[in-house]
Amino acid sequence: MNQQPHADISQKTVCCAVITVSDSRSQDNDKSGQSIRELLLLAGHQIGFYEIIKDEPSQIRARLDTICRDSTIQAIIFNGGTGIAPRDRTYETLEPLLEKVLPGFGEIFRFLSYQEIGSRAIASRAIAGTYQNRVIFSIPGSTTAVKLAMEKLILPELAHLVRLVSL
Repeated sequence: MNQQPHADISQKTVCCAVITVSDSRSQDNDKSGQSIRELLLLAGHQIGFYEIIKDEPSQIRARLDTICRDSTIQAIIFNGGTGIAPRDRTYETLEPLLEKVLPGFGEIFRFLSYQEIGSRAIASRAIAGTYQNRVIFSIPGSTTAVKLAMEKLILPELAHLVRLVSL
């Protein structure tokens, strides 16, 4: 299928926040957060905020509220906490806050994941949507999943989605 570039965008730079949700990661070993930041920068975007927080609903909500007070942040990428283990609570925290859910993001992410990892892709609860005029993505924390989500879904559509949410 031929993908047409969006005629309404000319390499718009997006200012992003990157949040790693993990009980075990630190600045030294957060390869997924580092990969997201590197890929954003390589694509010409900016990193306005980066942090690692525990997979605690109150911390996730508080960080989201803090970031949304910064008018320069246009998109927020959470990584981690999207599985089904008892400590994975990012999905439960973010999903009810989303004003508009982008179901295609999670559906296509799981489809692409299935092609790489098989039936284990059903355990992913990747989600995207909008919140307070920002685009929100929540993706698994594995480096393979991050690369897949960023290269195949987020980076190709980021500027377009930000433009739409800010109309």
